[in-house]
Amino acid sequence: MLFNNSRESLRRGWLAALKKVQTGALLTALETQLADLIREHPEYHAWLERGDDALQAEFTSQSDRTNPFLHLSMHLALREQVSMNRPQGIARIHTTLSARSDAHDTEHHMMEALGKALWEAQRAGRLPDERAYLEDLERLVTSALGRKDQ
Repeated sequence: MLFNNSRESLRRGWLAALKKVQTGALLTALETQLADLIREHPEYHAWLERGDDALQAEFTSQSDRTNPFLHLSMHLALREQVSMNRPQGIARIHTTLSARSDAHDTEHHMMEALGKALWEAQRAGRLPDERAYLEDLERLVTSALGRKDQ
């Protein structure tokens, strides 16, 4: 299993995909998705190439560093949501926003809403509130439409 519930397993999955790309090894479907996301984030390449050192890195809200594993995983989660249209309506929102901006930039905006939904759920000890999450995403659409009309 590529990912289990441990932070180290998740991080090793990203590093293994990068290593396979570098060596020209065959990738699984999931590893192909991971490799694509890594390619889209050249700002993380040197850091990820640190290998085992990257596994042990700590990221806190007080640090100035972005957690590349979290950032890349948020992209992956969002893409999975869009591909399954779960929650219902997210695929339409993604399409609408992507028509007005770069798809990757769109994901970054949508990831803010996803991060908020996950943070609120974790803080409250419950599942994410899909309705509130979709409302935040709809506000992005409204904002993007307003900017387009100006």
